[in-house]
Amino acid sequence: MATTADEVWQLLAELVKSQKESAQETDRKFQETDRQIKQMNQQLNEQLGKLGNRLGEFVEWQVRPAAVRLFQERGIAVRELSSDISVQDGDEGIEIDLMVVNGNEAIAIEVKSKLSQLDVDEHLERLGKIKQFMPRYHDIKILGAVAAMVIPNDVARYAYRQGLFVIAQSGDDMVILNDLKFQPKNW
Repeated sequence: MATTADEVWQLLAELVKSQKESAQETDRKFQETDRQIKQMNQQLNEQLGKLGNRLGEFVEWQVRPAAVRLFQERGIAVRELSSDISVQDGDEGIEIDLMVVNGNEAIAIEVKSKLSQLDVDEHLERLGKIKQFMPRYHDIKILGAVAAMVIPNDVARYAYRQGLFVIAQSGDDMVILNDLKFQPKNW
């Protein structure tokens, strides 16, 4: 039995329709896969954020017991340690990870798992606002420090040049990387 031209056209139309439906189904599956990937990325980012926060807490707990000792060894007779200081005044505020203090000096320490130049710049800005937001420190010499488990050499040099103490992990202990000639900036 011979196939007529109309039957060929009908078969072609059905094939095109089938291909179109298949393409639409494939597109729908791609969209669903894309939605699932975006959802998984969001969940992963949330988990990484939580892990990053936990790592930051870990680093802070490494610096805490060493902070007073390190600065006392540098001749700065600090004896009081405060952590997680947050001061709000209207829409503005500052947060300080650690602050070591005596009657004449206070050292505000920013703690990160990995220190970046942006972190240093933000801490410098924060140091400039301490006396505004914390008037009890108005007549005290304010010094600054940054601490991290990972500090790239260029970032350590940058922080040093900005007048900040640089505290880093060294084996099982924390150490101040600044040489003894270092003169900290006073805010």
